[in-house]
Order: sequence, then structure tokens, then C-alpha cells
Amino acid sequence: MTNIDSSTLAGLIDHTLLKPEATAADVAALLREAEELGTYSLCVSPSMLPLETTVKVATVCGFPSGQHAPSIKAAEAADSAAKGADEVDMVINVGLARAGDFAAVEQEIRAVREAAPAPVVLKVIIESAALTDEQIVAVCEAAERAGADFVKTSTGFHPAGGATEHAVQLMRSTVGDRLGVKASGGIRTREAAEAMVAAGASRLGLSSSRTILEGGIGSGY
Repeated sequence: MTNIDSSTLAGLIDHTLLKPEATAADVAALLREAEELGTYSLCVSPSMLPLETTVKVATVCGFPSGQHAPSIKAAEAADSAAKGADEVDMVINVGLARAGDFAAVEQEIRAVREAAPAPVVLKVIIESAALTDEQIVAVCEAAERAGADFVKTSTGFHPAGGATEHAVQLMRSTVGDRLGVKASGGIRTREAAEAMVAAGASRLGLSSSRTILEGGIGSGY
């Protein structure tokens, strides 16, 4: 595997803080660290918006369960976009995917896309560890049809687990170079981060960005 220099790797990171106990002071520290490290963005809960920073601002919707009505997800995305979010990472209704109702999955993604149109970047969290390979492919195809910009492995909160190289490879082979692929959840070492990029990830969701960039073992998201 080819080593990636630190500045290039940092430029792929959504520096993330989604703990429910996070405070405004925690987010301010995250913002300063994201700017210092040169990460692509910082990703925070929607209640923390708006933020002023030199990096992109990402947030989540329908997080973390995805078991929200499409209208609620759409309203949450629209509110975040109005408060300056550059990117929205939405969680699909994983139960619909497991039941094979991919038309309903596509419909809810489309509702969020329409509520937060381009240039807002829409990432679709599919919770890959909870799905079969066939379900992963079908959800990625639904996301592309609905106008998403990225597919994303995981929330980092699901007991089934987070990102795997296999899931990233499968997602990349499904969407080709037409969509981005974000790996998130359980990436705690630089080796793991670089492996996800080698597998096809074009963005990484990390909470221990500094530790990982310095070659240590991170924790959390």
C-alpha cells in the first residue's frame, strides 16, 4: 500500500464530533483543531450550527438511527443548509433496506436532496455493517438515482460495526467515479485510514484525526 503524506490525508478528513454530550466549547476546540490540521471539514451535530470557520462545515440528519420520517429528515437538512452547512450526511432507514424496499429508501434520499439542493453536498449513510452485499449495492444504486453526491459506510454508532475495506471496495465498484465514498466508524489508526483510501474511499470520517495523522491509536467515532 502506498503511503499518503499527512497533508494529503488530512485533506480527506471530516474531523468529527457527534457525541451527544458535546458542548459548544468542545466544538470550538474541534474547529480550531480542524483549521490547524488542515482537514477538509469539521462534522458536528445540527444543533451546533451555524459556525464560522475556514474549513467546510458538515452536519448530520436523521442521526443516528435513521428511523425518522422522510419529511423530518428533509426539514432537518433544510434547516442545516440555511444555517450554513456545506455538507449533510443523512442516515437511511436501514430497516427499509433490510426489508428490500429500496424504492422507499430512494424516495427518502430524494426528499432530503430536494430540501438541500446543490451546492450542498449530500452524503448517504447506509450502515454497511448491518446490510448484506446485495443490500449495499442496491442502496448505493438508490442513492445515485436520488441525486446523492456520496455514499458513506456508517454512523459509527451501530452495534454491527463501522467501516470495512470490503464494504468500501463494494461501494466504490457500485458507484464508480460518479459519487464519492466516505469511510467512517472505527477507523483508529493511520494504517486503517490509508487502507480505506486504498480500498476506494475519497473521504474519511475521523474523531481522533490528530492522533491518527501522528501515527497513534485513536478512539471514538
